[in-house]
Amino acid sequence: MDLFDPPRDPAAETDALRAKALAIHDRLCHAYGCPVPFFSDKDPLSELVSALLSHRTKNADSARAYHRLRERFPTWEEVRDAPTAEVEDALAPCTWPEQKAPRVQAVLRAITDAPETDGLGLDALADWPADRARRWLQAFKGVGPKTSAAVLLFSRLRIPALPVDSHHHRVAQRLGLIPKSLAVGPSHDALAALIPADWDAQQVYDHHEALMLHGQKCCFWRRPDCPRCPVVDLCVWPGKEDRLRGGTRSGD
Repeated sequence: MDLFDPPRDPAAETDALRAKALAIHDRLCHAYGCPVPFFSDKDPLSELVSALLSHRTKNADSARAYHRLRERFPTWEEVRDAPTAEVEDALAPCTWPEQKAPRVQAVLRAITDAPETDGLGLDALADWPADRARRWLQAFKGVGPKTSAAVLLFSRLRIPALPVDSHHHRVAQRLGLIPKSLAVGPSHDALAALIPADWDAQQVYDHHEALMLHGQKCCFWRRPDCPRCPVVDLCVWPGKEDRLRGGTRSGD
């Protein structure tokens, strides 16, 4: 820091970031039509399994794998107790079914044996503080911050918890809400700290969906469409000026 630079005020910087996050939220919600209808009404255990299948898999493929699994094994107890090879076969449409089949079964067994649950189910999480529920879920192998948040928010529990997918993460970095060096995992806490603590599940869902949709429809990884971006004036991405001039810079 230069000798004559004013001292940094971390509290003021945080307040400014929160104000920026709300401005981004308002503009993107206007652009993408909030409130966004929830895409899922699964019970929390079903949402957990669905999320585990979605890792590194296209949505259409993980959905096919999930439906094949439910058709072959109508209850989660049957999935838990089935020969792993049969579960793996049902999960063939998703990536790495040979890894996901034993992982899903291990999680189902762990939930069954957990003293906090009454058999195989996660409805009891409705009465837990969100932070406690997320820590408990993340103790299971394969369950990270995004999955734990998705279980609480996307399922019929509708508990405010902010998931961050790759699109959401990229948009947040380009808009300067988080440092470029911050990975997806730790970005969950950083981005959640920028939204109001009293937001309900719909508001948190809208925030996630708006940033995710912006990444899918405008702020592409390659050749983002900066000229039609509704938050381009708030963007700190170095390539935006070239894109606004009609250049071809494609990546960060």
